[in-house]
Amino acid sequence: MARILAIDYGMKRTGVAVTDELQIIASGLTTVNTKELISFLKEYVTKEEVELFLVGEPKQMDNTASESETLIKPFLEQLQNQFPNIPIQRVDERFTSKMAFQTMIDSGLKKNQRKNKALVDEISATLILQSYLYSK
Repeated sequence: MARILAIDYGMKRTGVAVTDELQIIASGLTTVNTKELISFLKEYVTKEEVELFLVGEPKQMDNTASESETLIKPFLEQLQNQFPNIPIQRVDERFTSKMAFQTMIDSGLKKNQRKNKALVDEISATLILQSYLYSK
């Protein structure tokens, strides 16, 4: 089996998470400077087989698209053009940043460690991936 790769797209940084080859465990992979995301993904898919891209879908409480969706649309087009053989699926990402922050608190990270926004993005991507795996 191939891996599933989840993306928590952000203006500056993007969190990336991935499953194991059996698609059982979701693990944070890294946080990438958003400008370097496509080149990172190109390199990653040459080393690992990826079956599916999951991209977080930011929504408002009333289920409408959030403002950041306008930033994600061009990225989705670029992703589809660069990787035409890998499908893209969207996953509701409401509350993932808050849940990621709470996860950091629950795991005992100190206050200055919790200020690491790159870690929050990586954990958010992992939560997106876990929610997808639970729904399967």
